[in-house]
Amino acid sequence: MTAASPRRGTLVLVPNGLDFGAPQPMPLNRVLPHAVIERAAALTHWVVEDAKTARAFIKRIAAEVPLAAPLQSLSIRELPRPAKGKGGETPGGTERAWASLLEPALTGHDIGLLSEAGLPAVADPGATLVALAHVQGLAIEPLPGASALMLALAASGLNGQQFAFVGYLPIDGATRAARIRELEASSRRQMQTQIAIEAPYRNPALLQSLLQHLAPTTRLCVACALGWPDGWCRMQRVSQWRQAPPAISARLPAVFLFQAG
Repeated sequence: MTAASPRRGTLVLVPNGLDFGAPQPMPLNRVLPHAVIERAAALTHWVVEDAKTARAFIKRIAAEVPLAAPLQSLSIRELPRPAKGKGGETPGGTERAWASLLEPALTGHDIGLLSEAGLPAVADPGATLVALAHVQGLAIEPLPGASALMLALAASGLNGQQFAFVGYLPIDGATRAARIRELEASSRRQMQTQIAIEAPYRNPALLQSLLQHLAPTTRLCVACALGWPDGWCRMQRVSQWRQAPPAISARLPAVFLFQAG
């Protein structure tokens, strides 16, 4: 007889709240299902973007459901930092460094993957770890939670049947203008909603570029701080935005969506 193969753990994709950085975050039970909070409370191994903010999130879990082990005894490891000079788009670290994060699963431990906000691996470097977990034959368990991108799309009134998330637009003014016009042309051909994000401190600059380079008939939606108590979402044609541009915060997260008319 041969010994049974040891149980392998699962990579659990744990959704965060969308109020990351808010002065007074809402109770977690208002943004996540109780079953998700219970599943997260049972985890003793975590892979996260930032250990400090992850501990703050786990404390919010503990306020709702007792943890399986004291917070100070949990294994909390950070994802490798993005490679420098690649605009934050290329995962940093070696393949060995990424693989080591999954080693507890090979000995039977479930691992929670946590993003800074929203769903792990969606507009998030955690996608690299999920892909590696597939290569290693590990089970993936995505837990339900909100994505700011999908909330913004739903609230925009733009085409939710054909859409593309295009991430961060170029920082250089001329290159960014060319990219905006390229995306608008694609939107016009395919009747497609384009979804972009930016670091909060660049929100005003991106909004200014969109208003400057999009056609007057293009519909533009700005969704700011969705999931926060004072979040808002507004959609108008560019010609209307130009008459009364909004005051957008340089400190709050925002999603920008547009569809050519």
